[in-house]
Amino acid sequence: MTADTRAANSLSPPPDPAPLANPSRHVDIEIVVPVFNEEAALGPSVERLLARLQDFPFSSRVVIADNASTDATLSIAHELADRHDRVSVFHLDAKGRGRALRACWAAADADVVAYMDVDLSTDLDALLPLVAPLMSGHSDIAIGSRLAQGSRVIRGPRREFISRTYNLLLRGVFGAHFSDAQCGFKAVRTDRARELLPLVRDDEWFFDTELLLVSERAGLRIHEVPVDWIDDPDSRVDVIATARADLQGMARIARGFARGSIPLDQIKARPEIEPEADRNLLGEIVRFALVGITSTALFAVLFLLFRTGIGAVAANVAALLLATIANTAVNRRFTFGLRTRAGAVRHQVQGFVVLAIALAITSGSLILLHALVPDTSRGLELLVLTAANLLATVIRFLLMRSWIFNRKVNVS
Repeated sequence: MTADTRAANSLSPPPDPAPLANPSRHVDIEIVVPVFNEEAALGPSVERLLARLQDFPFSSRVVIADNASTDATLSIAHELADRHDRVSVFHLDAKGRGRALRACWAAADADVVAYMDVDLSTDLDALLPLVAPLMSGHSDIAIGSRLAQGSRVIRGPRREFISRTYNLLLRGVFGAHFSDAQCGFKAVRTDRARELLPLVRDDEWFFDTELLLVSERAGLRIHEVPVDWIDDPDSRVDVIATARADLQGMARIARGFARGSIPLDQIKARPEIEPEADRNLLGEIVRFALVGITSTALFAVLFLLFRTGIGAVAANVAALLLATIANTAVNRRFTFGLRTRAGAVRHQVQGFVVLAIALAITSGSLILLHALVPDTSRGLELLVLTAANLLATVIRFLLMRSWIFNRKVNVS
């Protein structure tokens, strides 16, 4: 599915579900197993899962979600449903793990919906710890983590490196607190799933990450379970293509958070949790640096444009004014995660105070430069101003974090 096609489905409601084969009574847990051309693995895996559910303390149902398989997978799924009352079949005419989960979870009547990969790479001992916090009401989402302390993982160095790098990016760019976005072993309270699904655009592998990023930004509680996990050597995942799509998805979500275009207010936050109060210094530094690099480039372009018609000091003031307005607005949403309008006017006023400090630093550097080198070139002016602006950026971050967007002030 192309990015343009996904964009056309932005925030669209889940598609009408296909009828379930062998529907049964209400259950506590509904476990979805998405499959595409898995005729060899499907039967043994589902039988193994059902055997494990025999002594499970919660009632359960297994839904085989067939993503347009072209082999005997769908026939085997129906055979399993005929033999077992707790197995249902959900057929889709298009591929995509996210599409399968969206459709099945939207149609579910269980208290908790979950999913796992058909290869059962994750040891089933983690299933009860996964769903128990959701059944008790303690958490909203639960995820298996191959990177959490206590997990035991067997996989190749290439996939290990890609996984750790990807999750490090999520922590750095978004300040994410979950450690493993893409382990195929997750569960969600069904009421929360119904709130989240309309806000999640991706229908493929990025679905998991997008669901978690939106959930965490909305203030929902995510519970992590360390898992024992063995890499499937027959995995069909195209790692390079998936990584590229994930990076594109991250960029889209970052833009959505920065612009406030993702309607997080549609999710009923826990009353005891203020999502904007959760701060992560490393994540804020990385996000602020990204905004700062962009702002510095914007400042340089604006200064050169203004300098053709006015003096250096005036050009600096005009360029810095415009760049700072943009910088403050983006940092408010993207870096420090403030999405409500509360305090917005005060933040803008405080931003102008910080601007005055930045002006003193940058203009002072220009005055000093002209005193030392009366016939300075524009290139040297730009070099000195860029260095001074970088210093002002560091001071701006410290003031934004400790004063403008101070946790105690903005969560009062």
